Amino acid sequence: MKTSSESPIALRSLSPNGTNGTNGTNGDRSQDAGVILDALRSLVRELRLASREAEQRVGVHGAQLHALRQLADSPATSLTELAERTHTDISSVSVVVSRLVEQGLVARKSADDDRRRLSLGLTARGRAVVRRAPELGTSRLLRAASKLSDREIHTLATGLAKLANGLRKDD
Repeated sequence: MKTSSESPIALRSLSPNGTNGTNGTNGDRSQDAGVILDALRSLVRELRLASREAEQRVGVHGAQLHALRQLADSPATSLTELAERTHTDISSVSVVVSRLVEQGLVARKSADDDRRRLSLGLTARGRAVVRRAPELGTSRLLRAASKLSDREIHTLATGLAKLANGLRKDD
């Protein structure tokens, strides 16, 4: 995948106690908001570029490739299991899997040990796509996140969840 030509995002330096040494003025908050927007734009751009590259190279978009990679690691015994493994809601996974089945990349069959359960696995064509596919944007994102400390990961996860939940409210 082509790497981003964007310059690194500038961060305001914080003192060891996690403050910037000021009283949290509106200018500081505005600067932080700008950093947040720049970082989110950069992340979305990288994920979009990775998805576009996957689609151009192997004919599936990023979400489909993510599901294929999960199934390449091991078949899934249900849509719920695949949704959990891909950190996606079940309705989205259902749409993705339906398209992959239509393309002949994934096979749905009854589980060997219980005919009532569904088993999802790659077809030979699906395995070939996974072998030719570029690295996922989500893989790059997770690799970058692995370089953060446990505290940074927790703070980031908490802050992003609050931000996303704030978008859903009608305040």
